[in-house]
Amino acid sequence: MPEQFGQDEHSQTAQKKPLYTSLEDNIAYIVDQFNETDDLIVEDFFYGKLKGKLLFLNTMADPKKIDELLYNHLKREKKATTEKMLRATLAVQSIDDFDNVISEILKGSTVLILQGESEAFSFNTMIERERQPVEPDTEKTVRGSHLGFVEDLNTNLYLLRNRIQNNELKITYLNVGFESKKNVAIVYFDHIANKEIVNEVIKKVSMISIDTVFSPGYIEECIETAPFSPFPQNLYTERPDRVEAHLMEGRVAIFTDGSTEAIILPVTFFAFFQSPDDYNSRFIPGTVFRLLRLFSFFGVLLLPPLYIAFVSFHFEIIPYELVSLVKGSVSGVPLLPFFEAMFMAITVELIREAGVRLPTPIGETIGIVGGIIISDAVVSAGLVSNVMVIVVALTAIMSFTISTYEMGNAVRIANFPIMVAAALFGFAGIVIAMLILTIHLCKLESYGVPYLSPLTPLRFKELMDSVLRLPIWLFEKRPKDLRTQKDKRQYQSREWFYD
Repeated sequence: MPEQFGQDEHSQTAQKKPLYTSLEDNIAYIVDQFNETDDLIVEDFFYGKLKGKLLFLNTMADPKKIDELLYNHLKREKKATTEKMLRATLAVQSIDDFDNVISEILKGSTVLILQGESEAFSFNTMIERERQPVEPDTEKTVRGSHLGFVEDLNTNLYLLRNRIQNNELKITYLNVGFESKKNVAIVYFDHIANKEIVNEVIKKVSMISIDTVFSPGYIEECIETAPFSPFPQNLYTERPDRVEAHLMEGRVAIFTDGSTEAIILPVTFFAFFQSPDDYNSRFIPGTVFRLLRLFSFFGVLLLPPLYIAFVSFHFEIIPYELVSLVKGSVSGVPLLPFFEAMFMAITVELIREAGVRLPTPIGETIGIVGGIIISDAVVSAGLVSNVMVIVVALTAIMSFTISTYEMGNAVRIANFPIMVAAALFGFAGIVIAMLILTIHLCKLESYGVPYLSPLTPLRFKELMDSVLRLPIWLFEKRPKDLRTQKDKRQYQSREWFYD
C-alpha cells in the first residue's frame, strides 16, 4: 500500500494537464480546483482586441502591483505584440499546464489567460506587508516559527496561505454585524474537513445577529455548544503554524478582521495542553512536558482543597514528621483554613490582574514586589500560615504552566467550588466535587466531538498524540471523532528502517 501510494502520487505529478484553448473551460477548471474559495478573484481583461481573464488570490496578491505591472505597462507599450508586450513586463513567465498555473497563484502571482490561447502568463504580485508579524507574547516557543498573526485579516490569511500552498485550502467570507459589518473568514481543507461540521460552523456564524463584532469572543459565545460551562470549547491561537497543524487534522479556523486571534474548532480537552514546542523537539521531552501540564491541571484543582481537608478534618493523615511543623504554622492563625485559602487565592488573582492591566514595566514590578511584600506581611501579622502561602504560590505557578490562557482561567475558577466542598465535607466533599466535574466534562461536546476524546470513548492509538506525544511517524491516521473525509496522514515514513 505505501509503495502504491507513492507511485500514484508520482504519476499524478508527472502527467501534467495542458491548458485548453477555450477561456471559459480554463477558468472553470481552475475555479473548481480551488473549490470555489472566496479569496480567488477572477477579473475580466480587455485591451484592444485582446480578451482574457486575470486570476489571483486577494489574500496573497497586491492589486496595486497588478495595476502597475500590467495596465500601466500596457499603456506604454501600445504598439507591441502580445507576446513581446507580456514578456517585457516585469517577472513574467509563460505557463502551458494547469499545475503550474495553480502553483503560481498559490505563491501570490497573478495569472493572465487570453481567449483562444493555450498559454498563460504569470507575473509576481505578492503582497509586501508594511508591518512585520512578530511572535505572540502568550504563545512563545523556544524553537520553530516565531511569526504571529496581526490585526489585519488579509495579512493573517496571507501568512496562512504562505505556509499552506495547497489549492484545497478553502476560505469562505461572511459579514457579521448589522450596524458595523465585520469580515469573518472561515478556513478549512475542502477534501479533509467533515462537510457537516463545516456547514454547521458556517450556519451558526451567518445566523449571528448583533450590531457589531468587537472580538472573536462575540463569535465564540454565539456558536459554542455549552455557553454556561466554565471550560472552553474553542481554542484560541495567534500562531500560523498552530492553525496549520489543526487544519491538517480536519478542523476549522475562524478569523475576524481586527483581531490577532484565530478560533479553532472542534477541539477536545487535551488540545489545550498541547504546545508547538512539543513538536519542535524530540518526543521524549515533548511527552514529559505535556504530562507535566496535565499534572499541573490536577494540582491546581486539588492542592488547596487537600490542604483544607487535611487541616480541618483529617489531621491524622499528615505524616508524623510534618505534624509539628504544620501545627506550629496554623496555631495562632485566627482564620479557618478555608478562609485562609480563599484570602490568598483572591490576593493572587488581584496581583495577576493588576500586572496585566498596568504598563509592562510597572506590571512586572507589581507582580514580584507585591507578591513578596503581601506574603511576608500576612504571615508576620498571623493572618495566614506559612504552609498556606507555599500551597497557594505553588498552585499559582502550576496554573501558569497550562499552555492556553482560557483553560488556565477555567481551572482557577473550578478550584473555588472544590475548596468549598473540602471545607464542608473534607475528603468526601473533594470526591463528590471531582465526580460532578468529571460527569460535566464527559457530557460536553464540541460540534459532535466528545470533549474528553480519545479518553472517552477510549481509543488507545489516539492517546499517543493527546495525553502523550509519541513519535510523529506513528501518527498514521487523523482523529476518528473528527469524521474527516481523508483519514490517512502518512504511509510508514520510517519504512527505510526495515530495508
